[in-house]
Amino acid sequence: MTQSPARRPLKVLLAAPRGFCAGVDRAIQIVERAIEKYGAPVYVRHEIVHNRHVVERLRNLGAVFVEELHECPDDRPVVFSAHGVPKSVPAEASRREMIYLDATCPLVSKVHVEAQRHYDAGKEIVLIGHAGHPEVVGTMGQLPEGAVTLIETVEDAQVYQPRDPSRVAFATQTTLSVDDTAEIVATLRARFPDMAAPHKEDICYATTNRQEAVKAVAEKADLLLVIGSANSSNSVRLAEVGRRAGCPAHLIDDAGALDLGWLDAVQVVGVTAGASAPEDLVQGVIDRMAERFAVTVEVAEAARETVSFKLPRALAETA
Repeated sequence: MTQSPARRPLKVLLAAPRGFCAGVDRAIQIVERAIEKYGAPVYVRHEIVHNRHVVERLRNLGAVFVEELHECPDDRPVVFSAHGVPKSVPAEASRREMIYLDATCPLVSKVHVEAQRHYDAGKEIVLIGHAGHPEVVGTMGQLPEGAVTLIETVEDAQVYQPRDPSRVAFATQTTLSVDDTAEIVATLRARFPDMAAPHKEDICYATTNRQEAVKAVAEKADLLLVIGSANSSNSVRLAEVGRRAGCPAHLIDDAGALDLGWLDAVQVVGVTAGASAPEDLVQGVIDRMAERFAVTVEVAEAARETVSFKLPRALAETA
């Protein structure tokens, strides 16, 4: 009987924090509790969070995902996604006397409040973010059309022309690259020294912490695996941060998307997960690597997170 060859050692550096943030956890719970309280179906405007596995699991529980409110019947509850919605959406839901639950992340809501405050103070508002992303659509939709100018790049910042250079304020999408955003803000600030800033950083704690953890891992890893869906802004940014730090990176949905051939010349592989990716997907990727390699796991902790957000009062009693 021939013995199978010994498996080659592979060290996994597991970034911490990774995976679900408080806003994602709250949004998922809102859908789950709504189904418990009202029964299925519960409608959800846009994917509750940008992760295929989360959406599929909730769909199996009785969630129906739609893109616009007109696709929802008047007599069933609707949940607004964690990314936030324009003001016109809850206004229309109220007009139709619908039951609606707002799962907007409180840190996105903070950006909405600040944008309104700057607008009320007569400022011209610049929003740094990605065109078409639902969070950007929701934030721009808090104010009248034309009140917010979207800036995506340093080049945009260089050519932006406000009506009054002394009355500019900026806000940002919560899931951006910290380094890229700092470069854009520096460009704007050089042109508009009086530009008003958020009271507190708009890029959320979870985005910042996960990017810092990736930088720490990328210094020691030969390859980085980021678990998350391709439409997840924060997951895409993690892969970009890894590459910028000099570490090749792959964004994968799950273990089924992992090509073990990527690891043939790798001694140390970094693993992280976007803020909307469940932890069981991380374990699945590690288990898949263990089929071929003698895997050892080391946690690289950059920060500890203790943030949690309350559920809406209408659902609190079902928690």
